[in-house]
Amino acid sequence: MYKSTRVETQISYSDQKPGTSGLRKPVKTVQQVNYTENFIQSLLETVCELEPANRKLLIGGDGRYYNTTVIPLIVRMAAANGFKELIIGKDGLFSTPACSSYIRANNCVGGILLTASHNPGGPDGDFGIKYNVANGGPAPDSVTNAIFEKTKTRTFYNIIDPVDIPLGVIGKTVLETDQGQVLVHVVDAIECHEQLLGTIFDLPKIKSYLARNNICITADAMAGVMGPTVHRIFGDVLGVDPSHLIRCTPLPDFGGSHPDPNLVYAAELVDTMKSGRYEFGVAFDGDGDRNMILGKDGFFVSPSDSLAVITANLNCIPYFAGKKFAGVGRSLPTSGAVDQVAKKLGFNLYETPTGWKYFGSLMDADMISLCGEESFGTGSNHIREKDGIWAALAWLSILSTRECSVEEVVKSHWKEYGRHFYSRHDYETLTTEQGAQVMAAVKSFTSPDSSLPLMGETEVVSCVNFSYTDPVTGDQAVNQGVVFTSKTGSRVIFRLSGTGSSGATVRIYLEFYSTGEIEPEGDVQEILSPLVKFALQVSDIRAISGRHAPTVIT
Repeated sequence: MYKSTRVETQISYSDQKPGTSGLRKPVKTVQQVNYTENFIQSLLETVCELEPANRKLLIGGDGRYYNTTVIPLIVRMAAANGFKELIIGKDGLFSTPACSSYIRANNCVGGILLTASHNPGGPDGDFGIKYNVANGGPAPDSVTNAIFEKTKTRTFYNIIDPVDIPLGVIGKTVLETDQGQVLVHVVDAIECHEQLLGTIFDLPKIKSYLARNNICITADAMAGVMGPTVHRIFGDVLGVDPSHLIRCTPLPDFGGSHPDPNLVYAAELVDTMKSGRYEFGVAFDGDGDRNMILGKDGFFVSPSDSLAVITANLNCIPYFAGKKFAGVGRSLPTSGAVDQVAKKLGFNLYETPTGWKYFGSLMDADMISLCGEESFGTGSNHIREKDGIWAALAWLSILSTRECSVEEVVKSHWKEYGRHFYSRHDYETLTTEQGAQVMAAVKSFTSPDSSLPLMGETEVVSCVNFSYTDPVTGDQAVNQGVVFTSKTGSRVIFRLSGTGSSGATVRIYLEFYSTGEIEPEGDVQEILSPLVKFALQVSDIRAISGRHAPTVIT
C-alpha cells in the first residue's frame, strides 16, 4: 500500500506563468527546491476542479534532460491527487502530435507534456511543462491563468511513496494506494498517431511513387522525439533506406544541437540537400510538431508558402476528398500567401495570435480544417496540435499526385498566386529590459498623432497593436504584436516571443507581396532590404541591444 503525504513547502514562486506553449525555464531553475512540485500540484488541482469526473491522464515528453526525473514525480503526485489511470509513452517519450492524437482517441482528461519544443536541452539547456486539454490541444488562457494563480500562493503538494515503473516495457502496473487503485499503463506512443495518419494519406501510393521513380528522400529528427516515428513511417511503411534517416536516436541534450528546424540550426540537412542527392528533405524539432521542407539542391519552402501550397492542393490528400472544407487559419505573423488561395477558392480565412491554442476553438467549432504558423508549424483538424510528420506526408502526397518536384510545385504556385517575399529576423537572448524598450519604441507609433516614416518609397497607412477576440469563446488576447502596413500591403511586424525560457527574444517579420512586378526567384533579403531599413529605424533595436545583426534570419 502506497501512502500519500501532504508535504508543506517553505517556498512559493511568482515566476511560473505559462507562455505560448506552457512553462519553459532553464533546467537549473526547475531544479530549485519544490519548483517543479509547486507547478505540478497547481496544475493537477486545476484539472481536478475543471474536470472532476475524468481521472485519466497522459504523461510524456520529448526525451530531453530531466524528463526521467520528473515523470516518476508526476506519477506519484497524480496518484496522491486522485487520478485513477496514467498513460505513459514507452521510455517516457510522447511526441506532441502523438500526444494530441492519443488524448482524443482514448478519452483522456488531458496530458502533461515535458517539452520545451525547439529549445536546447541538457543540464544547461531548457525544460518545459505543458498541459493539453481533453480536445488534445494546448490549454487555453483560462486554464493556464488558473494554474498560475495557484502557483503564487502554493504552500503544499501531495505525493505518494516512491514507486518503480518500468518505463522501458510496454505493459500495465496497478498501484494500491490509500487513495484507491491507480492503473499505470506504459504504451506504444507512436501506434495511435500512425494509425490516424494511415486514414488521412494514401501511404501505399506514396511508397509506390518513391520506388517507381527511384526517388531518394531524407529526414532529420534532430535527435528529438520523432526519431522512432521517422523510422517507423518513413522506413518501415514508405520503404525509405534507414541510412537516409539521420539523427533518429532521441538524446537528452539533442546531441548538443539546437533542435529547431530552420536554415541555421538544421544546416546539416540543408548542406545534404544542396548535394543534389535527394529530391525531398524534412527536419523535425525536439517534440515533433514543427517541420522544415526542402527540395532538391536545397530549395527552401518557407512555412508560409508551405501552408498556402497545401491549401491549394487539398485534392491531393485523401482526408479532404469529398469533405466540406471549413476554412483555413493562420497566425498574425504568417504571410498572406494563404490569403490569396482562400480568396480564389472561396475559403473562410481566420487570423489569430501566435499560439496553436488559438486554432483549437475554431477547429472544435468546425470553422477551420487547416492551419499554420510561420514558425514552421502546419496541421489540420485531425488533431489539435501542429504536426510535423503530417506536413511531410502532405507534401509527399502532393508530389506523388502531381509527379513533379518540390521546386516545380512552389514556382507554379507563385505563378498562379503571386509571391510573398518573407523573412523573420530574430534577436535572441536580449535582456527583458531591452525587449521591453524595443516594443515600447514601436508601440509609440500606434498613437494617432505619430508621424510614420516611409517603408522604402511607400506610405505606411496603419500601425496597430494587434488584439484578438475568439469568435467561439469570446476570450480576448491583447498586445499580440505591433503591425506596420504600407499602402501596397507590405507588412513589418514586431512581437516578443512567448517560447523562450529566459530574457527576451524580439522577432521582426518582413513581408512584401508581388504579383509579377518583381522576379519571383529574386533574392529575398535584397528585395526586403527597404523593409529591414524601416524596421531598424522605427525600433532602434541596434542601439538598444548593441547588436549589429539578428541572431537568426529565416
